Amino acid sequence: METQTASQSQTQTQSENAKDRFIRKTRELFARENDLDKRWTALRPILAELLADPEMIEASKSWPDCVPANGRAENLLFYEDKDFGFAINGLIKGAARHGAPARIHDHAHIYTLYGVIDGREKVIRYDRLDDRSKPDYAQIKEAANVLCGAGDIDLVKPYEIHTEVTVGERTVAVIIRSQKGGDFNQVFRKPWPTPNSL
Repeated sequence: METQTASQSQTQTQSENAKDRFIRKTRELFARENDLDKRWTALRPILAELLADPEMIEASKSWPDCVPANGRAENLLFYEDKDFGFAINGLIKGAARHGAPARIHDHAHIYTLYGVIDGREKVIRYDRLDDRSKPDYAQIKEAANVLCGAGDIDLVKPYEIHTEVTVGERTVAVIIRSQKGGDFNQVFRKPWPTPNSL
C-alpha cells in the first residue's frame, strides 16, 4: 500500500508542469503556515523554482504586453486559488513602457511576491515620513533603488510604498498576490515637490 502511494505521488510529480507544481507546493505551504510573514518568506524558494523552469521561461516569451488602461495596471491572470485566495499574475512591460516608471503605489492590505523571469528593471522602495493625518497625501523618501534581473524576487508587504522602472528592455514578471488585484483600492502616491521626497 505504501509503495502504491509513493509511486502515485512520484507519477503525479513527474507529470506536473511548473505552474501546477508551484500551485501544489504553495497550497501545501499555506495549509501548514498561518503566520503571514513566515508564509510569504517561505514562498520565495517555491517561486524561484518556477522562475527558473525552462518551459516557463520559454512560454513567457509569447505572453502579450500588459498595457495600462484607465489609469490601472493590467496583468495576466493565470490562477486564483478558491481555498486560500492567492493569485498568480503575469506582468509584461514591452517597448511602449521602456524607461517609464509605474506610478508610486502600495498594494493596500495584500502581500505580493514579484519575481522577474526575463529582462531587468529597477525596483524603488520608499519610506513614509508624514504622520498620515492628511487624506490623499504622503510625504515619502527614497529608501532603496535596486536593479532586478531574471530570478530576482521582491517581497512587498501590505502598504509598502514602491514603484518599478523599466530600463530599456522587455521585462516579464510573475506576481503572486495574497488575493487577486482589482477588487480593492490601491493607494497611488502623487509626487510631492519637497526635499528628499517624491
